[in-house]
Amino acid sequence: MRLVGPANLTDPTNLTDLTRPRGPADGTMASMTGRLMLLDSASLYFRAFYGVPEIIGPSGAPTNAVRGFLDMIASLIERGRPSHLAACWDNDWRPAFRVEAIPTYKTHRVADPAAAAVAEAGGAVAEEVPDALAPQVPIISDALRALGLPRVGIDGHEADDVIGTLSTAHRGLMPIDIVTGDRDLFQLVDDANEIRVLYTARGGVRAPDVIDEAFIATKYGVPGGDAYADMAVLRGDSSDGLPGVAGIGEKTAAKLITTYGTLAALREAIASGDPALKGAQRARLEAASDYLDAAPRVVAVVRDAPLAPLDLTLPTAVADPSLMSRLAVEHGLTSSFERVLGALRID
Repeated sequence: MRLVGPANLTDPTNLTDLTRPRGPADGTMASMTGRLMLLDSASLYFRAFYGVPEIIGPSGAPTNAVRGFLDMIASLIERGRPSHLAACWDNDWRPAFRVEAIPTYKTHRVADPAAAAVAEAGGAVAEEVPDALAPQVPIISDALRALGLPRVGIDGHEADDVIGTLSTAHRGLMPIDIVTGDRDLFQLVDDANEIRVLYTARGGVRAPDVIDEAFIATKYGVPGGDAYADMAVLRGDSSDGLPGVAGIGEKTAAKLITTYGTLAALREAIASGDPALKGAQRARLEAASDYLDAAPRVVAVVRDAPLAPLDLTLPTAVADPSLMSRLAVEHGLTSSFERVLGALRID
């Protein structure tokens, strides 16, 4: 089965049971073949950079993030056996539509502190990236191109939005695994359509937390992905510059969403004077009205970004042997490429 999905290229628990079918009782999903794996690329190469000791390649450039990233891909393919894969990319780490909604969005990650005011005004600014990581990102891109693994991104959107769009477009076609260290993508979890997150923040790619609806219910007290997104709006996220509602922590946010079902229903209850909402809690929610108008546009992953069709089937041959050979020699990546080729079962 060849999966043709939307994409726009800017260049063309333990994982051992990852392939076990987990479909509904009627077996609809479990009977399908194949598996789509969507990589939150920046999440993985940042993790590789900080997790692998510094290595200087023959060219004099650091390569620890490149090697770590390629080794992660090899491990994920070996253990998960996906039939289709996309390395999703941040073409815009701080999209204008999110900054327009919440000007403080990711301002703490701006490379030049003096540019913070520009960032809050919605101007384009560079993300803070370690000096030793920045030159490795183009090498990672070239390595993916050489191997024939699609690097998928779209201008004006983050990798999260690419993942949201691809998972939505291919929902129901085959199980989907989203590999990330970012909780924002928990909102895409959908048991009925076999969409789950392999969360690498604690155990890495070898022993990620497997996030399904049961995990979300147990850990966060809300029933699924959509409810998680509503809870996240109320809670906020300091790592993204989202303040949340003052005085409303994760447990209170979960209780409110569980009680009212959705953020929209909670806001209707506030507006209608629901007597169950009273005192300081009501005052805090009312005071946060403007924030609650804007924050869902920031938290919600885009699920319909305009991406052109692309075949995401795993390659059966090296796409650019000359480029792969040059990268291997210049950066000392022979063993890393061999691991990926072995996982792909390419001789």
